[in-house]
Amino acid sequence: MTSRVRVEAQINGDPVEFLCEPYQSLLEVLRDVLGLTGTKEGCSNGNCGACNVLLDGVLVNSCLVLAPEVHGHEVTTIEGIAGSDGLHPIQRAFLDHAALQCGICTPGFIVAARALLDRTPHPTEQQVRHWLAGNLCRCTGYDKIVRAVLAAADTMETAR
Repeated sequence: MTSRVRVEAQINGDPVEFLCEPYQSLLEVLRDVLGLTGTKEGCSNGNCGACNVLLDGVLVNSCLVLAPEVHGHEVTTIEGIAGSDGLHPIQRAFLDHAALQCGICTPGFIVAARALLDRTPHPTEQQVRHWLAGNLCRCTGYDKIVRAVLAAADTMETAR
């Protein structure tokens, strides 16, 4: 029998405290303990990007991070991407460019795109394609997703 671990972290800007098993993934805790179901489970082995979150601003697959590892850190999920004034420009661009279909991969793509634009505000098409190579989609074409990210970068530049 394992003993549960108490974890304190910032999740989407809010202080959160939860108990988990030492071997539970961050993905499991986000969905099953904290009720943040926007982060999706795809492959559970780090190959699809559906479970992408930001850990202290760094893009990670939440299925590969043990929940106790986030103690004292900041996690941003898809639920934390939009601001109090509405959708983030990346989210708006995904809608405007029809860059989504079934929705399983979409949160991971949006979180990955946010990480890219935080790091590289003016990416080239090649940079976007390379950055998003860790995200898999079986429903839609990647061209729409790439166009949405580039459009979001333009929108964010205009807003600055």
